[in-house]
Amino acid sequence: MIGIIDYGMGNLYSLSKALERLGYSYEFASRPEQLPDYSGLILPGVGAFGDAIANIRELGLEKAIHDYAATGRPILGICLGMQLLFGKSEEYGEHIGLGFLNGEAVRFRGDYKVPHMGWNELHMKKEHPLLEGIQTGDYVYFVHSYHVRVGNPDELLATTDYHQDVTAIVGRNNVFGMQFHPEKSGDAGMRLLNNFAVLCEGVLA
Repeated sequence: MIGIIDYGMGNLYSLSKALERLGYSYEFASRPEQLPDYSGLILPGVGAFGDAIANIRELGLEKAIHDYAATGRPILGICLGMQLLFGKSEEYGEHIGLGFLNGEAVRFRGDYKVPHMGWNELHMKKEHPLLEGIQTGDYVYFVHSYHVRVGNPDELLATTDYHQDVTAIVGRNNVFGMQFHPEKSGDAGMRLLNNFAVLCEGVLA
């Protein structure tokens, strides 16, 4: 069973319905003692980084998430959830993240529309089981005003183009992130969620 971390700022409904369509069981988890029960964790997120990380810490989830990651079971951050996996963000001041991945969330700057909202192509940087069946040119759906500058290129699995190279998918060991919303990204997004669930359950769906 997959645990969807509920810290008060996630798009839980569409994500849970996507897992249902794929045939995977899930539970919402908001207490640290729940986390060890799951075969994988998803950290969603909608809103501001500072509020999100404050909620996670107030609920006592930060240490529980780190303890879970140490077991080697998969964790996936989605949208803001991906940014929370990194070291820090400059959104409304500097905020320290969970620190699984090396990098920083920064605001888009330039003479173009912010937030970045809509369908954009993925550009694959590496092969990985999480990306099985996904190729350069597949479209996924983004909504974000901040993007991650990765500190370690080895952790970059895919990018997109929005007036610059933009981090789209990251991964290090058992910790993964997607800047876009796979649950709103059609066939490609569902394939990515299914690939993550396969990593969690250790069986083909």
